[in-house]
Amino acid sequence: MTAVVRLATQADLDAVYGLRHEVFVVGQGVPVELERDELDAAADHAVALLEGVLVGTGRLVDGRIDPDGRLEPGTPGTVGTIGRMAVSDAARRGGVGRAVLDLLVQRATERALPLAELHAQVHARRFYERAGFTAFGEVYLEAGIEHIGMRRALPG
Repeated sequence: MTAVVRLATQADLDAVYGLRHEVFVVGQGVPVELERDELDAAADHAVALLEGVLVGTGRLVDGRIDPDGRLEPGTPGTVGTIGRMAVSDAARRGGVGRAVLDLLVQRATERALPLAELHAQVHARRFYERAGFTAFGEVYLEAGIEHIGMRRALPG
């Protein structure tokens, strides 16, 4: 069965935050105080649903996010940062993550952003490379997990 992927509504957000908590806090040991932030309120959130159950999510923030999770001043409109990509254990390796990522890239393109960036967990680097992202910079720790910056030019 194929997941339905769309932008989230306000009614989806509790499930979005619940899935992120399960994947990041419970599954990866990310401190609970780091998982949610003030950027969630203004972000475009994507959801993937299988038979009405949320199995994947991600978000797009207008601007560059530094490795400490803060929006860099002066960057909105110049780059979109994709993050908080999460897929439930049961739905992994079924194309859900790619469908969520593709929707967020499409949304960044619709907003006429010239560039999309993300902070990829090092183990997921090849996933993002297959979607057209290129690594830049050095590997760094974010929430105790190795990450690498990645970016992709958008049509425009």
